[in-house]
Amino acid sequence: MDLFTSVMFLGQPLWMWAAFLVLVVGLLAFDLGVLHRKTREIDVRESLMLSGLYIALGLAFGAFLWMQLGQQAGIEYLTGFVIEKSLAMDNVFVIAMIFGFFAIPRELQHRVLFWGILGVIVLRAIMIGGGAILVQNFSWVLYVFAAFLVVTGIKMLWMSGEEPDLSKNPVLRFVCRHMRVTDRLHGSNFFVRLPHGPRGAVATFATPLFLALVLIEVADVIFAVDSVPAIFAITTDPYIVYTSNIFAVLGLRALYFALAAVLHRFAYLKQALAILLVFIGSKIFVADLLGWTKFPAEWSLGITFAILASGVGYSLWRTRRDGGRAAIPAQEGV
Repeated sequence: MDLFTSVMFLGQPLWMWAAFLVLVVGLLAFDLGVLHRKTREIDVRESLMLSGLYIALGLAFGAFLWMQLGQQAGIEYLTGFVIEKSLAMDNVFVIAMIFGFFAIPRELQHRVLFWGILGVIVLRAIMIGGGAILVQNFSWVLYVFAAFLVVTGIKMLWMSGEEPDLSKNPVLRFVCRHMRVTDRLHGSNFFVRLPHGPRGAVATFATPLFLALVLIEVADVIFAVDSVPAIFAITTDPYIVYTSNIFAVLGLRALYFALAAVLHRFAYLKQALAILLVFIGSKIFVADLLGWTKFPAEWSLGITFAILASGVGYSLWRTRRDGGRAAIPAQEGV
């Protein structure tokens, strides 16, 4: 037991990593095995309650880090959690577009999102682990991350208003060329066995549900290219980076069902996220110019809240004035 509590892994005691993973596995098991054993539609009330629960758990974990690792770590976690949660909002727009393209009914969407979250946990671990190794061995990589965030934010501000055509998505076209795919859903199955060929031999086919899952995973990789450098610009502690990421995306399923029907009310949030990325990237250079060791964590958290609150408030004001018909800016293609 002493060995377990004293062994360090990626900068933190092994028991803290184990405790976090046990908590995440427990939450996923409770979600799938208790709350959603049967395929059914999730209503807005349940979605809001689950989303609130995941946010509360994420904040409680931040309080635990504050007590365990100190104020600086607690503020960095909270800032990262808020930023990752906000960037996940952008992902909600893309998920809604994917489900609409494949005509996935609401009662099947939770299944896709659940398995999508499992993929996120693995993919984010790989990307964050790789990022941590780069930052540890090449400190100048942080400046590359920062410059990338600034450029990405500016690009988002000037992005074209056209919605991407998913039928031309290269990943989707590759999968359809190399796999047998059905043209309709088969319940909650990702794969089905159907007769194929002139002799009617049974073969395995992927369903549109699987294609939706593939595109959602690809979308997360694309968003992670923005979000992982963003959190490394806040802190280089892999434990804080990974836990804030995972707690932010754990509630993404619940958040999606709560927001899917009112996405038009957040039509201008994307511009706020773009400004936020520019701020996160530029503060590293600002700290160097002012001779600071690090940009103050309290300032970073306060400015982050101010940018996001302004974006949400402006979106709600504009969509109310326009009768809720404001055009939703196009999202990054997947």
